[in-house]
Amino acid sequence: MPESLRQKHRTTGRIVFDATFFPTAMRILLVEDDQMIAAAVAKGLRQEGWTVDSVGDGQRALDALAVESYDAMLLDLGLPRRDGIDVLRSLRAAGQALPVLIVTARDAISDRVKGLDAGADDYLVKPFDLDELAARLRALVRRQAGRSEPLVRHGALVLDPATRQVTLDGAPVTLSAREYAVLEALLIRPGAVLSKAQLEERIYGWGEEIASNAVEVHIHGLRKKLGADTIRTVRGVGYMMPAAGEAD
Repeated sequence: MPESLRQKHRTTGRIVFDATFFPTAMRILLVEDDQMIAAAVAKGLRQEGWTVDSVGDGQRALDALAVESYDAMLLDLGLPRRDGIDVLRSLRAAGQALPVLIVTARDAISDRVKGLDAGADDYLVKPFDLDELAARLRALVRRQAGRSEPLVRHGALVLDPATRQVTLDGAPVTLSAREYAVLEALLIRPGAVLSKAQLEERIYGWGEEIASNAVEVHIHGLRKKLGADTIRTVRGVGYMMPAAGEAD
């Protein structure tokens, strides 16, 4: 991957953690050419619990989509190099079902119809409330995963993406931000094995430092709080949350 696109740094020793940043397994590509708007939206979404990668033109958006995995994309329409509709049509022509929320100042009905017909899943006009934006993103990701209920349930374990709260047998469980991120990534894909690299991709954005043993540390913390058998290690492959009925 080009270093100009991704600049993650691996370190040994202590995990670098910024208490003002609340990562989650839900990763968003923000495509916005206005730097002030992009910075404000990215900051707000990170505080709401999203990992956000941001690019400022349509071509860089397509470049990022070619090498990264995202849960949703926020897409402006008036972009340099390739406009938002072109990006959207290219995405759908490639067969990608990534949820796309258009966020634009274009409020005409004709623009909304054009965007939705080009393959957008939702359309939000600027200015908007960040709480509404986050709620719309949660709904898009939930529908993409085939879930109708907002809560994610796995036996006695319940996760609420809106509040980032976790309960076990009805009792609240206190998790660090990174522990929550790892748990959510595994919990929304029960039965699927996620490698260490895949978990890192889900919970760290561009430019963030990753300790060499970060994932192992968070898995260990989750097992201490949720039970040793909650997360399975598939030796040489990665980690998984057993599918319903498979837990021993």
